[in-house]
Amino acid sequence: MKQEVFTEDAPKPIGPYSQAIRSGSLVFLSGIIPLDPATGEIVRGDIRRATEQVFKNASSILKAAGVSLEDVVKVTVFMKDLTFFNEMNDVYSKWFKKPYPARTTVQVAALPRDVDLEMDFIAETG
Repeated sequence: MKQEVFTEDAPKPIGPYSQAIRSGSLVFLSGIIPLDPATGEIVRGDIRRATEQVFKNASSILKAAGVSLEDVVKVTVFMKDLTFFNEMNDVYSKWFKKPYPARTTVQVAALPRDVDLEMDFIAETG
């Protein structure tokens, strides 16, 4: 049985999808871009700040689902330019503790709203 997860503390979906879906013991977050939900502005030009914003948004959605970053088991990172991988990875490493989630990082040609970074998350509820 799937259940929608929604919070005003993260960007509203810009298409026909949910911020997250709880299904059984898993929570699947849709791709999260560096959009500040308070201002509606996209964080551009600084991959570190963009990564921080993605994690703030993800944390808000996870909280609404009753879980946290500690419960994340898988992350997929989409980047327009892997030249900035080390900067993204540096910020990423500050948000997780061991054992780290499994992760895939790929370079893509384009992302929604022309952002530099998008991530999706899967968490386990227990």
